[in-house]
Order: sequence, then C-alpha cells, then structure tokens
Amino acid sequence: MMKKGYLVLENGRVFTGKLLNDCLLAGGEVVFTTAMISYQDIITDPSYYGQIVVMTYPLVGNVGLNEKSYASRGAMVKGLVLREATDFPSHYEMETDLISFLNKSEVAVLTEVDTRALTRVLRNEGIMGGVITADISHKDWLVEKARKEAEELKGDLVKYVSRRNIMKFGAGKKRVVLLDLGTKRGVIDSFIRRGCEVVAVPADTGWDEILNLNPDGVFISDGPGDPSAVPYAINTCREVLGKKPVFGIGLGHQILALALGAGINKLPFGHRGGNQPVKDMKNGRVYITTQNHGYCIDEKTIDGTGLQVTMRNLNDNTIEAVEHEKMPAFSVQFDPEGYPGYSETGFLFEKFISMF
Repeated sequence: MMKKGYLVLENGRVFTGKLLNDCLLAGGEVVFTTAMISYQDIITDPSYYGQIVVMTYPLVGNVGLNEKSYASRGAMVKGLVLREATDFPSHYEMETDLISFLNKSEVAVLTEVDTRALTRVLRNEGIMGGVITADISHKDWLVEKARKEAEELKGDLVKYVSRRNIMKFGAGKKRVVLLDLGTKRGVIDSFIRRGCEVVAVPADTGWDEILNLNPDGVFISDGPGDPSAVPYAINTCREVLGKKPVFGIGLGHQILALALGAGINKLPFGHRGGNQPVKDMKNGRVYITTQNHGYCIDEKTIDGTGLQVTMRNLNDNTIEAVEHEKMPAFSVQFDPEGYPGYSETGFLFEKFISMF
C-alpha cells in the first residue's frame, strides 16, 4: 500500500501525493521538464544532479529502463514528482521498471501530484528548494530545510559528477580531449561514430596537462550548477583558447563565455525539456532541441569579447549559441547529440572536427 507523501516548497506551499518507494525524506532544487519521452535520460543526466524533477507529461515509466538508455553511470536526481507512474511497463529491451530502479538508487518518488498546478507555481515564482517527505508535522522546519537545499546547490556541483581518472574511448585518427564537467554517454558516442578518439579528463585537469595529451581539439562538456562556481574550468578554457579548437555545450557553453569575459544570468525557471525551439541567425532555420540548464549568457556583456551570437531561443530570445570572430571556438546551450535517438543538430560535431 502506498504511503501518503508531500512536497514542501521553500515558499511554504505543500503539494500532496503518494510515495511510491521507501525513501522518506529527500531535498533538492525543484525544477520541471516538459519532455514527453526519455525519462531514462533525464533521471541519469548529470546536469540534473541535486534536483527534484517534476515531469509535466502525465504518465511516466511506460517502457521501464535498460542500461543502454542511461545518460551516465546511474541516477543523478534527488527526487521525481509525477502525476502517474505506469503500473504495467512493457518493452522488449526492458531490464527493470522505473520504481525498482529509483528505489535501488535511493531516489524519492512522489506520484498522484497535481503537476500542472505545481508547474504553474514554478513558472510564476521561479525554481526553488523543496523537500519530499512522509511527514509534515514539522512544517516550519521542512520549509527552512527546503530553503537550505536550494542554497547548497549554488556551490561547485561539478566535483560530484566529473570522472576521477583519465580514460580513452574509441580508436579514431583524430583525438578529442573532453573536459568532463558531467558529460553524457551520448557525447562520447557521437565523437566515436565520427572517427574520433576521445580522451576524457577530470574537470580539474590543468590546461598544460590537456595540451600534453596532444589533442586535435578540446571539448568542454555539459554539467550541473552555476558556471561561476567552477573557476578552475574557466581558467583551463581561457588558457586553451587560441591554442586548440574549442567546442562547448551546456555548462561548457557558459564556461567559454566566462573565459572570454562575458557574464552569466540565472533564468527564472530555466530551459528543461526536449522541445526547445532554437533559431539559426545565419540561415533562419529552426531546430527543436533538448535542454537542461538554469543559466544563460548575459546579452549586455558580450561586447568586446569577440563573440558573435549565432543562435537564439524562440521562446525568450536568450542566447543559444556563440562563435568567436577570430579563434576556432564556438559553443551551444543545448545538447546537440540529442541522446537517445536521432538529432538534427549533430552537424555541430562535424563543424568542430572540420576545425582540426
């Protein structure tokens, strides 16, 4: 029998539901995603580290999970809030069901929640801290805990999701050094499919060590949290620029901008989902992209950096891609690999490789 559960927000709002597993208390930053599919990718995406994710699509878990669909080594979210979790998942590749996986990963799951009302709160008031709990008898303490959970995520989160050692993947003729700020498997696979050898290094690897690996290009990966909280990655990017071609995505996009002197703003509720429209400013083409981020480049700070805006988000006109006027360096805010599945922005990997 499912236990009654609650989501307590730092603004004092309480949403009631049912706890689907044995996790009785979990806190994090509450965000929402509009993705209709790829819940496996979301749960295991390092960019969601420390967050309680609200799924706006009403039914989740239909096809279970299999390890091939993981974006990383395992679950990264702190909690999952759903309208409904399917009782009878079915897929010929299914290895486990959603609830069993989350229970094993010690991720809290709250279902039968009015996710539409919750999403409206987050859209109107911005993302905030929250706590999933089985007991609200100490509400004031829970509200304060929710506030502290949001504060804790303002520090360096990359150190929790980056790899520990230098690893090689593939055996292509071109070598890409990947600065791992919380990368997904799909990125590495995208380079390997294009004939590259990928050497993935920890986030705190120095620029001189990266250059000693003799890369044809340096890729700065996506990852969680505030880019200003990882000054070591910003410095590494700054030192590599001009010496090797550089391509950044997600957090790496923001790191590139900071390395060149631009600023960063926090978005009210971020861009999270698989349906974010992005316009190429050069040819007018629109791409539907996958995104998960809470920060963007500050439009007012790019003058004098040498950066040109090449793509914009059609929902709010924020900067989605930049390219340097002279150096072989560019970046995008979205996930060009679109993993799992087909991506129409995979050409960006070819663009990077052509700079070698």
